Amino acid sequence: MSELTGKRILITGLTGSVGFPIAKRLAAAGNEVFGGARFSSAKRRARVEEAGINCVQLDLIEADFSEVPDDVDYVVNFAVLHAPDFDTALAANAEGIGLLMAHCRKAKAVLHCSSTGVYEADDHRSFKETDPLGDNHRPAGLTTYSISKIAAEAVARHAARLWNLPTIIPRLNVPYGDTWGWPKMHVDMMLAGAEIPVHADAPSLYNPIHEDDIFGLIPALLGAASVPATIVNWAGPDTVSVEDWCAYVGAMTGTEPRFAPTPAAIPSVAIDTTRMRELVGPAQVGWKEGFRRMVEASYPDLVKPKG
Repeated sequence: MSELTGKRILITGLTGSVGFPIAKRLAAAGNEVFGGARFSSAKRRARVEEAGINCVQLDLIEADFSEVPDDVDYVVNFAVLHAPDFDTALAANAEGIGLLMAHCRKAKAVLHCSSTGVYEADDHRSFKETDPLGDNHRPAGLTTYSISKIAAEAVARHAARLWNLPTIIPRLNVPYGDTWGWPKMHVDMMLAGAEIPVHADAPSLYNPIHEDDIFGLIPALLGAASVPATIVNWAGPDTVSVEDWCAYVGAMTGTEPRFAPTPAAIPSVAIDTTRMRELVGPAQVGWKEGFRRMVEASYPDLVKPKG
């Protein structure tokens, strides 16, 4: 599948950083997009509607799908709740995807977005899909995140087999766009003179993936959905450290990054993208190109010319 157009697509997590820009682009591509979220804010709901997305109230904890159509072509689940207690986190992140898949079991395929936060921290290795799972977000105080995401994968795998529903579970690394994401937070912090927390076991390596590649790879990912579910890393083409990307931003803007090494940070989570490239193709946006675009979009007056 090279592109998505003319399809009925349900996307969850519309109030999160990833879900909205992807839903907006799918709607602009000629799809009938249903954006599922709790929409507790009228302002956020209006923003979604202005983007040509049909708002449907969806509460994964309460399993309220009364507004959610059950005849969509595809389900793309970006919903995640960073709850401090496990009961809530498991209900929202794990039980929720199973109940949603049951409701939408007539779909052609489901993309359940997981996270490379599911891997067991192991120095600076590049993780493959078959590597041990663990709790690498706990040091940063996200005590329920990794475990509830692992549980969600298991539930999605079960639902795929139960309903014979083709499913793919891509493990997303560091997502960002021209105006959003964890790297964008680092840019804002640097320019405000704040210190950037990094793990004490330097360097903090990741494979940031730009919004263009997240959007561009979704058709191929849905085309690779299967029963049993397919699991694949979802990451950018380059391995780069927080320290190096902050230095790059600093060189562009004339700002010296200041780091605060601490064990209370997410450790290095570099990713092996071999299977991704074989299954759906490579990401295209290199980190330097993507980061320059990101800085230029928010701080055009500060960016020094190339060269």
